[in-house]
Amino acid sequence: MLNNRIQSLKFSSTHYKVAVLIPCRNEELTIAQVVKQFRQELPEAAIYVYDNRSTDNTVAQAHAAKAIIRCEPQPGKGNVIRRMFADVEADIYVLVDGDNTYEVSAIGGLIEQLITNRLDMMVGARRSAIEDKEAYRLGHRGGNLFLTSVVKLLFGAQLKDMLSGYRVFSRRFVKSFPALSSGFEIETEFTVHALELKIPFAEEYTLYGSRPPGSESKLKTFTDGWRVLGTAILLFKEARPFLFFGLVFIVLALISILLGLPIFGEYLATGLVPRFPTAILAASMMLLAFLSLTCGMILDSVARGRREIKRMAYLSHSLLELN
Repeated sequence: MLNNRIQSLKFSSTHYKVAVLIPCRNEELTIAQVVKQFRQELPEAAIYVYDNRSTDNTVAQAHAAKAIIRCEPQPGKGNVIRRMFADVEADIYVLVDGDNTYEVSAIGGLIEQLITNRLDMMVGARRSAIEDKEAYRLGHRGGNLFLTSVVKLLFGAQLKDMLSGYRVFSRRFVKSFPALSSGFEIETEFTVHALELKIPFAEEYTLYGSRPPGSESKLKTFTDGWRVLGTAILLFKEARPFLFFGLVFIVLALISILLGLPIFGEYLATGLVPRFPTAILAASMMLLAFLSLTCGMILDSVARGRREIKRMAYLSHSLLELN
């Protein structure tokens, strides 16, 4: 068990209906310990283990630890979380992986910050202990830093760990979250949803430990990294369409100008158009540029309407009251 870093003396799970959500696939070595640790920290919480087509004894181990077992047949973490958020009713939702790498003892402090600071999401940003350098591997750390920097650039936010799987949510965040992703890119969607709707959230460093021997990560660094990056770009297009298509307009317009200027200069000098294919290409690129700009203007109005609808869904749920 990881050493406690966040002190929590005031929070009690008896004051709120708390649900601990644990998506799992082939975590027989660790799931029972994760459930027991959360039972110790949050004795009144309902602990759900959602099995995602495990081929080992994950379900049996979770059942022995007295967790509530649910199954999601569609593979992918995003599909599991979509099902969790739709099925489970609670005031506070704790989302954590079942691999026993996150600091369970920090959960009281994270929940207390969510309530006292009137937030809708708390992120347990990962930081490995000095003596456990293999926990948060260099490749994963570098990929996370790159993707977090991309989202910082696109949305202008200060983030520590965009891809953490350890989060605490309010009810109104969960019930207004569309959950469109199917895989590990769901963490990117969490962050973009909060940034797009200007939902208050914060991050707090928590210790991140190594998997036990024999336990393998489901995350494929390059494959899932590209999927997460693609999702970030897609969500940028959805959230900021005028800026996205405006950038496309600039690129296409510059290409058109570079192709067309020499031809236009020769036309002014000789009255002739010497290279018709290039002239047609330059004109076509400029038409595409203005078409892109027009699409951006239209989609910006559509995106504004979608944000208003999601904002109203978010506001339809009351804020947690301090007890």
